[in-house]
Amino acid sequence: MERPSLVVITLLQIVAIAAVFWMLVSWTTPWNMQRYVGTALVVAGIFGIAVARYQLGRSFSIRAEAHQLVTSGLYSKIRNPIYVFGIVMIAGIVLVVQRPALWFVVGAVVIGQIVRARREAKVLEATFGDTYREYRRRTWF
Repeated sequence: MERPSLVVITLLQIVAIAAVFWMLVSWTTPWNMQRYVGTALVVAGIFGIAVARYQLGRSFSIRAEAHQLVTSGLYSKIRNPIYVFGIVMIAGIVLVVQRPALWFVVGAVVIGQIVRARREAKVLEATFGDTYREYRRRTWF
């Protein structure tokens, strides 16, 4: 990914995180156990995404591309930690806003992330071959 595009995407992510934090503190639902758990999940999800994004470095891209195979840090256990922590964050948001119908959104996001991960896996396998297959064998999602 070109450097200016990476900067723009990073800035958009920072703005989105700020908006999520604003939503957490200003939402009008009562502070009950569900909201506390949801807030903790949102914070954990954002932290996990930030760590995974940092560890991915210049290999981060929006489209499925194979720059290098990152297998350290979070990526030593989870092939797609940004997707996993994104789902954790979204589940937390659903708990905070206390709208059960939004669990369908979480389901749709899970399906979308699975499809996207499979697409990326094909690109990585085509580029890195047996190295990627071994990595995939010893990691989750």
